[in-house]
Amino acid sequence: MRRKIILVDQDGVLSDTEGGFRRQWKDNYPQIICPLPRFRKTSSLRGNFNKKFSPEIENILYAKGFAEKLTPVSGAIDAIKEMSQYHDVFICTTPLAKYQFNLSDKSKWVEQYLGEEWARRKIIFVRDKTLINGDILIDDSPEIKGLRNPSWEHIIFDQPYNVHIQGKRRIDWNNWKRILSELF
Repeated sequence: MRRKIILVDQDGVLSDTEGGFRRQWKDNYPQIICPLPRFRKTSSLRGNFNKKFSPEIENILYAKGFAEKLTPVSGAIDAIKEMSQYHDVFICTTPLAKYQFNLSDKSKWVEQYLGEEWARRKIIFVRDKTLINGDILIDDSPEIKGLRNPSWEHIIFDQPYNVHIQGKRRIDWNNWKRILSELF
């Protein structure tokens, strides 16, 4: 069996963007309620707030060090390391617009948790993931749109804000071995 190319999103799949954002929101704006993940209607943090809070959201997401300081999603690091023993695994992540520190912060996070080799050779920064070739993409976003029909199968990484999506395979760091064995 040939090694498969597995693309794994960083935000919300490997790094706990939701938890980091919620903690920072509570510290910065304790008087403003942050929507709980189970009540969110979209994977976009911005899409769950009134537009008048856009500056507050950007203050958190665009702060130097935000992405670097995120904690890993439970089980993610062990899973991706084990997965990479059998497949060619790459982190495929979209940098935030207007965030000058995002690329370096995300790279530092990867180096901290997965090592220098991952940060140097196994991370792909791209705005349109459909342009990247692979066998599967593990991503928490319910829809991945782009210029092309993707070469990969989109497998949704389970999050409370995407439970309503039907008709696609779902994965988390507890069931990933079973899901991949069904595919390959």
